Amino acid sequence: MALSSNAAHAMNRRSFLKSSAVGCGIIGAGLFTSRAATSSAASAQSEANIIGLREGFSPQIGTLVSMLEWMRHAILKPVQGLSMADLDYLHDAKANTIGALLLHLAATERHYQIHTFEGRKWNDWDEDTRKQWDVPGQLGAEARRTIKGKDLSYYLNALAEGRERTLSEFRKRDDAWLMQIDQHWTWGPTNNYCKWFHVCEHESHHNGQVTWIKARLPGAKQSNDQQNADM
Repeated sequence: MALSSNAAHAMNRRSFLKSSAVGCGIIGAGLFTSRAATSSAASAQSEANIIGLREGFSPQIGTLVSMLEWMRHAILKPVQGLSMADLDYLHDAKANTIGALLLHLAATERHYQIHTFEGRKWNDWDEDTRKQWDVPGQLGAEARRTIKGKDLSYYLNALAEGRERTLSEFRKRDDAWLMQIDQHWTWGPTNNYCKWFHVCEHESHHNGQVTWIKARLPGAKQSNDQQNADM
């Protein structure tokens, strides 16, 4: 029996959505049984380049974690092997150094931890937090003046420590928490998912700057990292 055009469209759409979810490895809460979700989580855990569930996290949080971790790999790859002089290189009076940008990412993650995990209003930081993170969080002239003289391990440790805390806190929470909406956020009603996806997007933004600066280091030659950034 021939299907009506509307019925055929609905069937094609269901088939597309099903094949897309399986092909991309992206499985949302409620789409499959818990048994299927557990199996998919184990599979995704072994594949760093699959966006999807992660063992030990609720379905949507695990998917967010997979995005955060993929982006973190992308930001760490181009800085491997950089010297202190490379990290301190200032291209012009209005630029930021690679070192300052890396510490800025650590500061941003810390601020979102305090805001979303501790429930504090944005910018309602204690004195210790301000002392440690205000300058890298704001960048600018003070960051150009003070963030220097550190080797790569200093910045990598700051990033790693912050991410370890984030993952530990995510393991304590569920998808209902992730979807909680803040009606008073600066850009309008926003849930915790969007706030933490912004952390991921924020790293992507500064990754472009890091790659740009790296290509202009004294004596730098174009590498595969810079070539891939144009793809």
